[in-house]
Amino acid sequence: MPEIVSEEQQRRLSRNIMIAAAVAILFFIFAAIVTVRTFSGVDRYEAALGEIRDVTLDDGSIVHLNSDSEVEVRFTGHGRKVRIVKGEASFEVAPDSERPFDVEVRSALIRAVGTAFNVRMRPALTELTVTHGTVTVHCGNKAQQRVTAGNGAVIQPRTIVLTRLGDRLVSQRIAWRHQMLELDGETIEQATAEFNRYRKAPILIGDTRVSPLRIGGRFRVHDSRAFLSALERTLPVRTVRGEDGSVMLLYRDEEPTQASEGDRS
Repeated sequence: MPEIVSEEQQRRLSRNIMIAAAVAILFFIFAAIVTVRTFSGVDRYEAALGEIRDVTLDDGSIVHLNSDSEVEVRFTGHGRKVRIVKGEASFEVAPDSERPFDVEVRSALIRAVGTAFNVRMRPALTELTVTHGTVTVHCGNKAQQRVTAGNGAVIQPRTIVLTRLGDRLVSQRIAWRHQMLELDGETIEQATAEFNRYRKAPILIGDTRVSPLRIGGRFRVHDSRAFLSALERTLPVRTVRGEDGSVMLLYRDEEPTQASEGDRS
């Protein structure tokens, strides 16, 4: 026959259920607080397409963000950590001997105390340029490498290749911080890729004969009109503008002549 539960047993069972529910709610609240505290210390900064942005961090360090770039920053009492999510960033690090400044990019860790350097994420590699002081680079199981001012490194998942840059190349790599592009014999394909980092409607190459042609000059990142005009004046290139704002580069068989105003963008 079924067991008869007394009124006292029912009250005790109800109390146990309420206690268990209260414990579960408290555990959930505690877990939520821990989660918020863990992730609320991460600050995210980004620059939209075509934007160049400067961010001053809590320690006085400055992060310069190039177009279409994003970083995550987390400071603790023991360290300063930045993760580059995408794009390109330049750092001016405030000295703090007790809290190293670590920049994580893909599988590499770049460490500095008080220095300045630039990091660019390219499709297949990461490009490091040191403009002041010294940084160390660690990647995978490779030995830590030191990179001093005027030098750089090409970082891939399994390799770190140190490079001697010189003042001219260093200046070219950080010209974007002054909203400039410095071209020194780059191909048209390389040059248009640089301008497209700041354009919503791209410059396209419609003839393979255009790609290997080379150009030099100093241009503002948002002034592709001057760049396109220089192409038409000095090279066998003509431009065709699309309705969406894009520009097509075509090879011109005749000698270069002064471009018409309607073809520029």
